[in-house]
Amino acid sequence: MTQPPTIAPSILAGDFSALGAECRALGEAGADWIHVDVMDGHFVPNITFGPQMCAALRPHIAGTMDVHLMIAPVDPFIPAFAKAGADVLTAHLEAGPHIHRTLQSIRAAGCKAGLAINPGTGIDAVAHLLDDIDLVCVMTVNPGFGGQSLIPAMVEKVRALRSLIQGRPIRIEIDGGVSATTARSLVTAGADILVAGSAVFQGGTGAYGRNIAALREAASGVMA
Repeated sequence: MTQPPTIAPSILAGDFSALGAECRALGEAGADWIHVDVMDGHFVPNITFGPQMCAALRPHIAGTMDVHLMIAPVDPFIPAFAKAGADVLTAHLEAGPHIHRTLQSIRAAGCKAGLAINPGTGIDAVAHLLDDIDLVCVMTVNPGFGGQSLIPAMVEKVRALRSLIQGRPIRIEIDGGVSATTARSLVTAGADILVAGSAVFQGGTGAYGRNIAALREAASGVMA
């Protein structure tokens, strides 16, 4: 690992009455990306944002808008989220029978293609998709709710995935249970994007900068 990890606060943990202001505050506090968790109440047991919300947030995000589609089906909604301004669109391997087609559609829409895998999903299927992805999102909790604790076995899963990637320009994103306590082991294993909810938002707007800095410091022990 030669670069510090990208810190991507999950806006799901923000103040829903002022999400635009939250995005601006996070950017000013040093966030690299803004992670938007899209949930449909079907693929996961929660309902959050749609394309219109992403479009509303886009002007308030100076950097990368990282949209995580926890929905099924995925394909019919790709053009709308791309039009809304997503830079990265991540779909779940488990969300449909034709994930290769989904990834092709994401790239065709002009976005970077992310592939998410749930805790119970092995990495074998990822091997056949390496030429079609820019990012692998390893769910280190079961998707659907924020504030969960990281599943310890996922650290070795990240390590195995980094070995599988073998130097390709594919990033590994961690979603779930990221904190100053868990960041170091995740980055050591090969992660380079850390999605964080409560670890960033705890303490309110005035604490965002300190919280983001704490995540970076926690991972700094593995930086070359």
